[in-house]
Amino acid sequence: MKEELLKRIESLRKTAEELETKLTDRSVIADKSKFAEYSKKYDEISEIIKCYDEYKKCLNERSELMHMLENETDKELIDMVNEEIEKNETHITELEKKLTSLLLPTDPNDMRDIIVEIRSGAGGEEAALFAADLYRMYAKYGENKGWKLEVLSSHPTELNGFKEIVFKMSGKGVYGRLRYESGVHRVQRVPVTEAGGRIHTSTATVAILPIPTDVDIEIEPKDVKVETFRASGHGGQYVNKTDSAVRITHLPTGLVATCQSERSQHQNKEQAMMILKAKLFDRKIAERERARALERRKQIGTGERSERIRTYNFPQNRVTDHRINLTLYKLEDILNGDLDEIIEALHIEKAKGELS
Repeated sequence: MKEELLKRIESLRKTAEELETKLTDRSVIADKSKFAEYSKKYDEISEIIKCYDEYKKCLNERSELMHMLENETDKELIDMVNEEIEKNETHITELEKKLTSLLLPTDPNDMRDIIVEIRSGAGGEEAALFAADLYRMYAKYGENKGWKLEVLSSHPTELNGFKEIVFKMSGKGVYGRLRYESGVHRVQRVPVTEAGGRIHTSTATVAILPIPTDVDIEIEPKDVKVETFRASGHGGQYVNKTDSAVRITHLPTGLVATCQSERSQHQNKEQAMMILKAKLFDRKIAERERARALERRKQIGTGERSERIRTYNFPQNRVTDHRINLTLYKLEDILNGDLDEIIEALHIEKAKGELS
């Protein structure tokens, strides 16, 4: 690990000790805002230090194992020690990656909740089924992280796919973890609708939208067109007999947001407005980052939703992230929410450009 990173970690250890002292100060305990601020910072630094201490422990273990081999002649024992060294080195590499990721400069938007939009692309019903697979993948990942998921709008198909599904995810660091999921996802498999057993290629698009505050985005009433319509899809008789669903169009940009998940038209309007603000905020962030587009493209691609970012190949049990040339042969695990290895790799690639 680079010397400058090690120095930074030791500096953080001193900061943690200072925060420990402050958190026992009566005046700080009495100030709820300050106590919460210090506690949050302490938790963040503690995670880094805990990882670093484990990293140092592994380095010491490797050194001891290497020392055991110096004068050893028993082949069976040598093989056992070499096996342990191999496991140890794999763990060291994983910890180095995690540390580098934890030491990334923080983006204030990383802690925001998000709106996720998944839409079927090329491929008809198979694309809709793939959109449903992606929804379940993120739902399971969020469940593993202890996040909360709330479906805001959906357009299911007869075979339980989705032409479109929009949902909110809330929890610690949601946007920071999923911000690089935006883009075109591609699947290669034999569709359930294909009798001939031929492999088809279908796509779905994913948009990750950080939810802004009212301070971040203000919308003038004159700039929006609000329409109500009869909700469709699952939800029973009530959904189909009332004009409770809401569609809001932002006239200056043409952006549209809809919501039909609530029985109340007022609630749906609030949710649709939240989605619209998230879209506008996402556009604002994209415009701000466009100035850094060349550097960003070198790191992990543009992040634009027109860009194919990942392929899920069923016959080969393979998932490939094209931005960082990462291929993993555990497709089923990934679709069951095991996304951390990909997400960490994306953050590491970003770190290469931001940490010297």
